[in-house]
Amino acid sequence: MPLPPHLLPENSGVSFTGSARRFGMISAIGTVIVSAVYDAALVAGILSLQSPQEPISDPLFSILEILILVLMPFMVGLMVAVHAWSPAETKAFSLMALAFGSLLAGLTLAVHFVLLTMSRQAAFANFTWMPLFLSFRWPSIPYALDILAWDVFFAVSALFAAPVFGGSRLALSIRALLTASGVLALAGLSGVAFHKMQLRNIGIIGYAGLFPVAALLIAILFYQAKPRVF
Repeated sequence: MPLPPHLLPENSGVSFTGSARRFGMISAIGTVIVSAVYDAALVAGILSLQSPQEPISDPLFSILEILILVLMPFMVGLMVAVHAWSPAETKAFSLMALAFGSLLAGLTLAVHFVLLTMSRQAAFANFTWMPLFLSFRWPSIPYALDILAWDVFFAVSALFAAPVFGGSRLALSIRALLTASGVLALAGLSGVAFHKMQLRNIGIIGYAGLFPVAALLIAILFYQAKPRVF
C-alpha cells in the first residue's frame, strides 16, 4: 500500500521555501559583514604588535572575541540555508556540512565566551595554570580547541558543502571557493605538526579570506534562485 503524500521521503526534508531563501540571504550577508569587520580588527591588532609572538591586547582582543561570537549564528544559519537549497541527491553532503558547521559554532562559542569573560580576570593572574587554561596562545587548551574547530570542523563543513553547488558558473565558483577554503584550513594543521604556529596562517586565508567571498556569492545565488520544494 503506497504511503500518503505527506509521508513520502522526498517531502520530509528541509525545502528551499521563500522564507528559507530570505533567511539564507540574511545569513550569508551577515557572514560577509561580520567577517569583514573581524578581518579589519584582526589586521589592526596584528599591526599593533611589537613582536609576532605577542598576543593581541585589549581593546582589540575583546572586540575580536565579541565579533566571533556574533559571527557563529550567521554561519550556522548559512549552512541551514545551504541544506535547504541543496537538491535531493546532495542532501547527505549538505547535512554533513551543517553538522560540522554546528560543531564549529558550538566549540567556538564555548572557547571564546570563556576567553572573553574569564581570561582578563585579575583573580586568576597569579595562578601558574592560568596560561594553560585561559590564554589564547600556543600551547594552551583554548588554542588547541580553536585549531580543532577551525582547521578540522570548518574544513570538513566547507568540503562537504562544496559538492552541493554545481551547474552554473556562479555555483561552480562557490564550489571552488569552498573547496579551496576547506583545503587551506586543513593545511593550517601543519602548524601543529611542525610546531610552527605561523603556518596556521595558511588556514586563516581559507576561513577568514576565501569563505566570506563564497558567502557573498551564495547570497547572490540565493537572490537569483526561486523558492522550490523537493
